[in-house]
Amino acid sequence: MLTALALLVGLLAALGAVAVPLAGRPSGARLVFGATALAGLGLVAGGVAGLLDGPSALNLPFGPPWGPARLALDPLSAWFLLPLGLSVGCAGLFAFGGAHGPVAPRELAPWPVFVAGMVLTILAADGFTLLLGFEAMSVASWALVAHDHAQAENRRAARMYLGFAGFGGLCLVLAFGVLAGGAGDVAFAALRDTPPEGARAAAVLALVLAGAGSKAGIAPLHVWLPLAHPAAPSHVSAVMSGAMTKVALYVLARFAFDLMGPAQPFWLGAPLIALGAASAVIGALRANLEEDTKVLLACSTIENIGLIAMGLGLALAFRGADLPALAALAAAAALLHTLNHAVFKTLLFLVAGEVLHGALSRRLDRLGGLIHRMPVTAWAALAGVAAAASLPPLSGFASEWLLLQALLAAWRVGDIAFQMGVAAATALAALAAALAAAAMVRFWGLVFLGRSRTPRAAGAEESTGAAQYALLLPAGLTVLLGLLPGVMLDLAEPALRLMVGSTAPQAGWFAIGAAEGGARYWPVPVALLVAGAVGLAVWVVRRRAPAGVVVGPAWDCGFITAPPHFPFGDPAGQPSAAGFGQPLRRMLGAGLLGAHERVTMPAPGETRAAVLQAGFADPVLSALEGPVPRWRDAVAAQAERLRGLSIRQCLGLTFGAVVLMLALLAWLGAH
Repeated sequence: MLTALALLVGLLAALGAVAVPLAGRPSGARLVFGATALAGLGLVAGGVAGLLDGPSALNLPFGPPWGPARLALDPLSAWFLLPLGLSVGCAGLFAFGGAHGPVAPRELAPWPVFVAGMVLTILAADGFTLLLGFEAMSVASWALVAHDHAQAENRRAARMYLGFAGFGGLCLVLAFGVLAGGAGDVAFAALRDTPPEGARAAAVLALVLAGAGSKAGIAPLHVWLPLAHPAAPSHVSAVMSGAMTKVALYVLARFAFDLMGPAQPFWLGAPLIALGAASAVIGALRANLEEDTKVLLACSTIENIGLIAMGLGLALAFRGADLPALAALAAAAALLHTLNHAVFKTLLFLVAGEVLHGALSRRLDRLGGLIHRMPVTAWAALAGVAAAASLPPLSGFASEWLLLQALLAAWRVGDIAFQMGVAAATALAALAAALAAAAMVRFWGLVFLGRSRTPRAAGAEESTGAAQYALLLPAGLTVLLGLLPGVMLDLAEPALRLMVGSTAPQAGWFAIGAAEGGARYWPVPVALLVAGAVGLAVWVVRRRAPAGVVVGPAWDCGFITAPPHFPFGDPAGQPSAAGFGQPLRRMLGAGLLGAHERVTMPAPGETRAAVLQAGFADPVLSALEGPVPRWRDAVAAQAERLRGLSIRQCLGLTFGAVVLMLALLAWLGAH
């Protein structure tokens, strides 16, 4: 199977090369997108086979000067092939159904290279190959973000994304350098034999958190997501959110649970828990304030990445405290939510793409009433938003329930500071879950309910064929994964053993458990209870309703009646996106996001209208676009002075740099 996956990477890279001449043909884009959809199916098959079979390794006939490039398929990499394959398969099918003519080469050629880079990162068995795949993934996705460079906001997003991609790659290079200081080799097998300790272990984790965390969107390195996702095509946004962020989390998990060895102290998990909690709250809050559908979903991704990071941090802490059962519980929550989020967030980004295609807008205040014009899209989106809101029995609830059980069990770690920190993180996770539910209600309600706010939304039409199947497939998987979490945990058992040396407790295929003798969650009975309650409510309403159905105009509460143009009320008088988010903006936005409101009232007798100005600014983005450029210019000005140095001074600087490098290598070798 590993050989087949290696060939798949090569074929995807070759497909990127031939995509340039294919882009000029009407069927060329459909060929490329169809091939990547089939590749996604192959990745899922490879992941399942890797979990069921034993690990395998492969040396490629090329590589760096010091040895061949190495690939390996073990349970951890096999599990992460599942979300990658499902996301790529659905996105490729969606793009296949929506490609009805030539596609620009700058949009088509990087797409298969992007997928190949992600697969190569997951299959890598040495530092060189992992960095090669990671950078190929970054550069190809940057090209896709920058494809429509005529718009200023897209150029801004591409610059920001490229800066974070370069920063992340540099941090990973340094992490491998520090980790390989004792091994003298970047092969994973050699790194496992000489795990870091003490300050060296902390330095490796900090560098990996910065490198992989910037690609995953962990706060405070999250600001590129809300900029890059709207700039990229919809199928690319779906994979960036559903799969690329998971590849970054895979790199983090590979370092933390494998390459750094099992004998690490429990406190190494604390930074992951803290940053994950901050990411969850910031992402969920921003999702309630954004007015662009794709930006809203990108912020929701930040929230879910934060929850996964919390699970990984808890697993790391429990393993360090010699609590393998609880470590398996937290790791199971992280792995299960990785898969679940990949499916329902891919679905929601494809829904946003279909809405953009049908109604020609991403703005919440220019949509509305699409459930009548795009019913299949609306009901598929309902499955996605219900899962993102963690409503049982859909997939998002099962993994977040496991995470909550792991958080509540953190008192078993006998350190009072850690216990207090996790108690605060638990409260933040609960707040993030509530904010996420509010954001999903706002998203689905403003897009699909009410009345159409623009003529284009009133005349929207949804796609048929492959694009529609690309929505129904992840919607069905969202329901199925929610009903069968025990089956997925059975499948994840080898990955859990590799990470923490134990498996999560279960109560059978149709249930999951928090601990031996502890709480159990039975999704199928819960689904039956929910279905019974809904059916009973419908029956009672029909039973008590008078005979016949009368159709009339919508109730005009909240509408501005202005006949004859709007005999049933002005659709613009419906609750707006800003109106939905106003309470949260006032309660939480001022402290976390610098939210502000300003009302300009006309003087008595004036005919001009009153004006309400409201907004917010992410402090990290403000810092990057404010002081940081000034610091960059100051450093550049100082560097410019080096041009005036004499030859003797230049040679002295070179000699000093060599001495410092030798001292660093000696220190790394001694530790």
